[in-house]
Amino acid sequence: MSAPASVARVLRFDSFELDLHAGELRKRGVKLRLQGQPIQVLGILLQSAGSLVTREELRSRLWPADTFVDFDHSLHNSIGRIREVLGDSAEMPRYIETLPRRGYRFIAPVEVQAPAVGGENGNKTTEAVASAPRSKRSAGLILTIIFCGAILFAGWSAWQHSYAKSTVPIHSIAVLPLQNLSADAAQEYFADGMTDQLITELAKVGGLRVTSRTSVMRYKGTKKALPEIARELNVDAIVEGSVIHSGQRVRVTAQLLRAPTDQHLWAETYDRDVGDILRLQGEVANAIAQQVRAQLAPTQQSQAHAVNPGAYDAYLRGRLYFVNEFTKPDSLKKAQAYFEESIQKDPAFALAYAGLADTYVYMAFAGALPKDQAYRSAKEALGKALELDDSIGEAHDTLGVLSSEFDWDWGAADREFNRAIALAPSYSCAHEDRASFLALMGRRGEALAEITKIDQLDFGFSAAYSESATYYELRDYPALIEASRRGLLLDPKDASHHYTLGVGYEGTGKLAEAISEYQKAVELTAGDADSTAALAHAFVVIGRRAEAEKILHDLEQKSKSAQVSPYLMATVFAILGDKDRAFEFLEKAYQERSLDMPEELKADLRIDNLRSDPRFEALVHRVGLPQ
Repeated sequence: MSAPASVARVLRFDSFELDLHAGELRKRGVKLRLQGQPIQVLGILLQSAGSLVTREELRSRLWPADTFVDFDHSLHNSIGRIREVLGDSAEMPRYIETLPRRGYRFIAPVEVQAPAVGGENGNKTTEAVASAPRSKRSAGLILTIIFCGAILFAGWSAWQHSYAKSTVPIHSIAVLPLQNLSADAAQEYFADGMTDQLITELAKVGGLRVTSRTSVMRYKGTKKALPEIARELNVDAIVEGSVIHSGQRVRVTAQLLRAPTDQHLWAETYDRDVGDILRLQGEVANAIAQQVRAQLAPTQQSQAHAVNPGAYDAYLRGRLYFVNEFTKPDSLKKAQAYFEESIQKDPAFALAYAGLADTYVYMAFAGALPKDQAYRSAKEALGKALELDDSIGEAHDTLGVLSSEFDWDWGAADREFNRAIALAPSYSCAHEDRASFLALMGRRGEALAEITKIDQLDFGFSAAYSESATYYELRDYPALIEASRRGLLLDPKDASHHYTLGVGYEGTGKLAEAISEYQKAVELTAGDADSTAALAHAFVVIGRRAEAEKILHDLEQKSKSAQVSPYLMATVFAILGDKDRAFEFLEKAYQERSLDMPEELKADLRIDNLRSDPRFEALVHRVGLPQ
């Protein structure tokens, strides 16, 4: 056990030692030429090893306010001189790490040696004891040993207490956006993609809560202090680092810090061929997992293989298009093209098939691809992805969505969502999809538990949609109002949240507010049919039937020249009170397996007047929903 720094005289690291009392730096016993402010700076860094020493702290300790110097120039020169003597590098630091605009951190292990007992005064005491009788010398020696032992024990106890405080278990972590240090600014997508993939890898670690990508990306380029970021994200630790991508080589520097104290826990630099990038991501995740005392279970180990660099590059571009703009048909088509390019360059790259399947599913939701075509293509891509690597949690989640939204196979959906979460416990999308599925199955308590988990992992656009969808299916209108309001804080012009806010108001009897929100949704979507039908229903409820009939007549006319879902037409006739025509279209929607039909059967206010009809109960039974 090393002595505490408070009683240290000599600090050792690698083959170096700094004698604080003499002000000397030695390497293997040989004195090195380092003196003045550089050696003072080194002493401060060594005594705070593992922790950030801010520029302000260095200024206050070494350059008092009344000293007229160019502080930036002097500090830069001091750090440069230290690195020169130690043989260190700013680009690939072994000892001193620069935290831009913040300060410096000594990152190598430091051994602390206590001062020798005695010194000049001690020698005089020894001489006095030598002339005394043997018994008195013995007694004096014993007292000296006891006294010195007490001092060292007190120091050791304080150090151990400090050490114990520093080893509080880490249960939650956030990966801040990796810095792009490549000479080419166009490589920004590569650093963002690496951030996304590292989060995905860490999401597989059992017992560790990993904040989602959408939550951390807002800190890209931030100047906020790590403790402040940690408080906002409610995490115990932070991973930060950088990426340099040049040609076929990539260098990733990552470090783990205890967030509340900014204490450095671990750092490593990896230099690899781009083709080994998947193994690299796994290595980094494993190293961090070991530091936080968690292990990847055997079933959670991804079957990483060497990937074609061009395939990986295309995959990252496709993934970023998909993640950032998954509601926009044009962006989804670009993502599809990149995933297909990735597969063409490396047919054994499982993640590319999983990404392609996601794209097909969301293209169906966005109306950019016919439902049946999207289903077949997604099922084929998922089959290939899982044949290559059955441990991809994202692929099992997408298979759960296919089973639920397209097949109406509730048992298969339940198994796949559970499998996805078992493989990637912090994969937020799996929790989002499972929350709405559980609400659909009437498993309210479990659904709300998933909502709690989502709130811990993320609150971005995807999470906001899922939370609103869950409360919508539960017909929990006060909670739906609050969830929709939170969603609108992310984007005040999001039509879907204005729509669900309108549903929440209508469900609580606030018809005027509901009509206002429905009208906003109609305006923002240039006449979206769902929002328009909801507006008509609210008009009927408050007695403005003539306005409602005009809206519904226009929708009926539109259905003759454009594709309008049979379920939507069922709502039109339900609102008008024509139950027979409504059930006629509901049967058509059932035969076509219309997307979202099960969810709407569960919760849609527009068809509430059909629920007491025996035909409705029979339809719900055929769909397989709980009564």
